[in-house]
Amino acid sequence: MIISDNSKSEKIRFQSLISRMDKLLNDDAAAHEDYYVNRGGKLLEQDVFGAIQECAKGTEFQGTIQLVSGASFPDIVANNYFGIEVKSTEKDHWTSIGSSILESTRSQDVEKIYLTFGKLGKPVQFISRPYEECLSGIAVTHYPRYQIDMKLHSGETIFDKMGVSYDDLRSMDNPVAPVSKYYKSKLKPGESLWWANDDAETVAPPTVKLWTALSQEVKEQCAIQGYVLFPEILSNSSTKYNRYALWLATQKGIVNTNIRDSFSAGGQIPMPLSSGVFVKMPAAFGRIKKYRYEIIKTIDNMDEDILKTYWGVKSIAQNKLHQWIQLVATSANTTVGYGVAYDVLHKIFG
Repeated sequence: MIISDNSKSEKIRFQSLISRMDKLLNDDAAAHEDYYVNRGGKLLEQDVFGAIQECAKGTEFQGTIQLVSGASFPDIVANNYFGIEVKSTEKDHWTSIGSSILESTRSQDVEKIYLTFGKLGKPVQFISRPYEECLSGIAVTHYPRYQIDMKLHSGETIFDKMGVSYDDLRSMDNPVAPVSKYYKSKLKPGESLWWANDDAETVAPPTVKLWTALSQEVKEQCAIQGYVLFPEILSNSSTKYNRYALWLATQKGIVNTNIRDSFSAGGQIPMPLSSGVFVKMPAAFGRIKKYRYEIIKTIDNMDEDILKTYWGVKSIAQNKLHQWIQLVATSANTTVGYGVAYDVLHKIFG
């Protein structure tokens, strides 16, 4: 990181300094292209440091700039207000992966950041732009990070797409929440975010487990949540387990290669209607009866936004359990009929 001690310089003077630095770097790259081709990371930070020092001569920044090694963000801080983040690619393009959206290592006094990008694939060139103007989207490694596009047009940033400004997002306690909400709104059928949990507050589990390696207690908990969140499990659709399978993998880090056994195994069992007559029902209804108290507790404690998302409804009724029963009965209409399914479920839950 490069730090300047003066805290009162204005944006126009810093922008002028950045422009002169870009010209110096590009002129030098044209004369010594092979030198820059092999630079990258920390080495390029040193080059930018040298360039900005040279350009700062005779300005209010002269003698105030310091290079500090480490993982601080941004790499350059001037007057405890302006900053420069240095990024590069060895390829002949203007895109890369940027810093974490969390910005946990950000220098607290920095308010305005510029991104200096070195395209080290021939022809070597440098461009500097305001940081938020060249962030096109979000990519995920160990944590959501910005995608950089130095040729991004005005109005095409990730912040334009989300309707949230960069400064507002970076100031949030939980910037992952609006990001995951935006990307979830763009999902197509059969898609899911593997990197964000349902509450959008944490990234997905760091490990993946096979269903067969789980304890019986964990398997039952997953099955209960499956009944609660995915009413279609009770239908006869060929895709009835698809959403549950995605949820297991992305939200729980669990791979189940034989999901049917958790819900459909066991054939049919006799269950009573409210009239006292017994009817044959899929074994899944027997499991719902077995887990009825856990199902009630899970529905009661589940965040309503999560229920709306998975149930595909616009609002959650005051009686959430009854709303769930109606959804399950509707799904089961293709197997046993809505009326029978509703009657059996009503009998189970009283």
